[in-house]
Amino acid sequence: MTRTTTVANRSSALHAGAWWLWALGLATAASRTTNPLLLALLTGVAGYVVAARRTDAPWARSYGAFFKLGLAVIVIRLVFAVILGSPIPGTHTVLTLPEIPLPEWARGVRIGGRVTAEGLLFALTDGMKLATLLICVGAANALANPARLLKSLPGALYEAGVAVVVAMTFAPNLVADVQRLRAARRLRGRPDRGLKALLQVGLPVLEGALERSVALAAAMDARGYGRTAQVPPAVRRTTSALTLGGLLGVCAGTYGLLADTGAGYGAPVLVAGLAAALAGLWLGGRRSVRTRYRPDRWGARAWLVSASGTAVAALMIWAGDYAPAALHPPAVPLAAPELPVWPAVSVLVGLLPAFVAPAPGVASREGATTDGRRRTGGEGLLAAAAEGEPQPLPQLPLGGAPTFPEPGASPRTPTPEETPK
Repeated sequence: MTRTTTVANRSSALHAGAWWLWALGLATAASRTTNPLLLALLTGVAGYVVAARRTDAPWARSYGAFFKLGLAVIVIRLVFAVILGSPIPGTHTVLTLPEIPLPEWARGVRIGGRVTAEGLLFALTDGMKLATLLICVGAANALANPARLLKSLPGALYEAGVAVVVAMTFAPNLVADVQRLRAARRLRGRPDRGLKALLQVGLPVLEGALERSVALAAAMDARGYGRTAQVPPAVRRTTSALTLGGLLGVCAGTYGLLADTGAGYGAPVLVAGLAAALAGLWLGGRRSVRTRYRPDRWGARAWLVSASGTAVAALMIWAGDYAPAALHPPAVPLAAPELPVWPAVSVLVGLLPAFVAPAPGVASREGATTDGRRRTGGEGLLAAAAEGEPQPLPQLPLGGAPTFPEPGASPRTPTPEETPK
C-alpha cells in the first residue's frame, strides 16, 4: 500500500469525538422522556447506526454487552417494584405477595404486598430510561476508536491519555496470557479452574506484566516522556482556576440538561463551563513539549454526525415545552402510551450518521488494508501501532537465527538447500 493510499484512508476516517457527541445527544434526549415508545425508538436508532457503521475491531463488540446490561437494569427495576412496592398508587392488582411486617422506624417501606399494573408500568418506563442511556453509551464505545479518541486529547491531559492507552493496550495481552496458560495446563492434565489453578496461573501472568512494564518504561524514558516546558507561576494558577471552574460549570450544566426542570440554565452554564475548561486546557498544554503524529481531522462528516446528535437533544428539549404530556405519559390512570409525531421525527434525525459517516472498511487487527490487501512486515506493525492495536511480533523462520545481508549487498533468492522444509 502506498503512502498516498494510507493518508487518504486515514483522512476519510471519522473523528472519534464526533461519535461521542452524537451518542451523548441521543442520551440527553432519552433523559428528557419516559415515553416507552420514544425510548424504544431511540434504542432502535442507536442500534441501526451501530449495525451500519460498526467495524470488526475488538471494541466494536461492546454494544451487545451494553444492550444486555440495559435489559438487566429493566429486569432489576421490575423485581424491586414487585418486592419493595412502588410509590405510584394503582387500582389494577396483578398479584398479592405476603407482606413482611416492619418496625415503626421503617414506616413508608414495605416488603411484599399488593403489586399493581400502574406500579409495574412506572417501573418499566423508569428502567427503560436508564437502559437507553446505557445503550447510547454502548453505541459510542462500539463506533469510536478509544485509542484515537485518547490521542486527540489536549496537551494538558497527555499523561492521563497515555496511561489509559497503555492500560487498554496491555489488557488484551493479559487476557491472552491467561488463556494461553490455561490451555497449557489443560494439555498437561492439570485443572485450569478453581482457586489453586488461579494462583498458579496468576504468577506467570504477573511476571509477564512486569516484564512488559519495565520494557515500556525504558522505551518511554528513551523517547523523552514526562519532560515538560517551564511556564510562569501566574499561568499555572490561571490554568488551574479555569480548568476547575470550567469542570464545575460542565457538571452543573449537564445536571440541568439531564434533569426534568433546568434546561433554561443548563445550556448557558454548560457552554460557559466548556469555554472555561477549554481555555484552561489550552493554557495547560503549553507545558507539553510533544508534537502530534498524524492528528485526526474534524471534517464535514464529523460536523454532520455531531450536529445530528445535538439536533436530537435540542428538539427533544424543545418538545418538552409544547408537549410535556406526550413525553411523560402518566401511569395513573392506566392507558396505552401514544407515539407523538414531531418528537418521533426529531429522534429519526439521529439516523443521519448511518448515511453520511464513512462505511466500515475491511481492516482487521492483523494489518489488513481497507482495500483488502494485507500489510506485512514493518508496515503492518507500524500501522497497527498508529491505530493503538496490539499486534504479534513477526515469527522467525525455523532452523535458527535469521541472517542479515552485508551492508550494500543486493537481495538474493535462497537456494533449495537454504529453504526450510
